[in-house]
Amino acid sequence: MLPRTINREFAFTLSDVARMLRTYADHKAAQFGITRAQWVVLVRLDRSEGLKQSELAEMLELQPISLTRLLDKLCDSGLIERRPDPIDRRAKRLFLTPAARPLLEKLGDLGDELTATALAGVERENVERMVAQLGVVKENLRQAIQHRNAGDAAGERRYG
Repeated sequence: MLPRTINREFAFTLSDVARMLRTYADHKAAQFGITRAQWVVLVRLDRSEGLKQSELAEMLELQPISLTRLLDKLCDSGLIERRPDPIDRRAKRLFLTPAARPLLEKLGDLGDELTATALAGVERENVERMVAQLGVVKENLRQAIQHRNAGDAAGERRYG
């Protein structure tokens, strides 16, 4: 058995918290007849309306076929619409419908409830500190991934 270290505990705890938060969000989103994944799509479109499906898939790190299924359900529910791209006939751009706005407001309140539940008993200063520190972790990982991708590209040129 590997010895427990604070770094391993950090990774396991972060993973557990993220999984539990997703599970809880799925449970709560069901009261509005949607999934957490659909909720994420709606929020992302609220922030960046007019995205191409391919751009949204990349942002959400989803396979295009998985995103297409989510979008089909949201279109069928009257929450989003696909519009032709004025430049690329093959592409569709995604927009929220007026019906999505009240739902997004309710989901915003639900998000506040979720985080309040998750952060109950944690002082605001500690939350601010965690957010700042997780920002550092995120940036470290972003740089490591970018460096790895640059190394992969260099390796392909060298050996290919």
